[in-house]
Amino acid sequence: MDMVKRPRRLRGGETLRRMVRETRMDKASLVYPMFVVEGRGIRHEIPSMPGQYHYSLDMLPAALEEAADAGVSSIMLFGIPDKKDELGSGAYDRDGIIQRALRTGKETVPELYYITDVCMCEYTSHGHCGALCGHDVDNDATLPLLAKTALSHVQAGADMVAPSDMMDGRVGAIRETLDKNGYVNTPIMSYAVKYASAFYGPFREAADSAPSFGDRKTYQMDFHNVKEGIKEALLDVEEGADLVMVKPALSYMDVIRRVSETVHVPVAAYSVSGEYAMIKAAAEKGWINEEAVICESAASIYRAGADILITYYAKELARYMDEGRIG
Repeated sequence: MDMVKRPRRLRGGETLRRMVRETRMDKASLVYPMFVVEGRGIRHEIPSMPGQYHYSLDMLPAALEEAADAGVSSIMLFGIPDKKDELGSGAYDRDGIIQRALRTGKETVPELYYITDVCMCEYTSHGHCGALCGHDVDNDATLPLLAKTALSHVQAGADMVAPSDMMDGRVGAIRETLDKNGYVNTPIMSYAVKYASAFYGPFREAADSAPSFGDRKTYQMDFHNVKEGIKEALLDVEEGADLVMVKPALSYMDVIRRVSETVHVPVAAYSVSGEYAMIKAAAEKGWINEEAVICESAASIYRAGADILITYYAKELARYMDEGRIG
């Protein structure tokens, strides 16, 4: 056959395949989520997320060191308090679980970059992401609580804050509060495009944050919509978001692509607990090669346009990047 163009020429060996690779990844783009709880001596595996743990403050430094040793440079902290109330006051308490975790982390493993989730759901007795008016979340009454929470995190040592509540106007409220208090250089990574997703199930167990009634569909997005997500991302950037996030990741790669082509800030994608749990469960059954699927799924998220990947597989991916198996 007389063929001049043969795409297989560029697939003939590992060195050549890596040379012409289109999607490049770096360990610096990985963010590892971690869960911090009250108490002492706690390092309890989360049943629906094998390999992920609840850490008490005294056990946190060793876990942070382990992440740093694996090559992870950025951590996202989630706190689970012992006590909750209607207004989620533990979220903005100077001595709240996240505030103490930040001080512990900064004192013991200062080389890590600390990002905090800013939301109310782990802290409210009703499990919703803000103050209630009847059975509905009061958007505008929630904004000052979120701003107080973000400020308390930064004062405790957070390098970046990431509001995940999906209240309208919360980025602007947080930016204004941080700026007024002298934190003009603290970045905000907004969960700009966060869907009301069934993939969050294991996280809600891990964070003890399931709503006690109803659901979150009045503030988190309908998974049928893409243009709405672009609108949310653009609004958050206009309000002062320095980075935006799409969550979940694997079932929303079309959204990642559209957002990354529209905004002019870095785009993060959160590979959520349900994605992690499905890979773990299938691997434990022997139905898939876990390491190969971890690499392939991560590459697909970057290929879709993500600049940053928030993932429970961050430590493994950092090692795979070092080994040249991905990136």
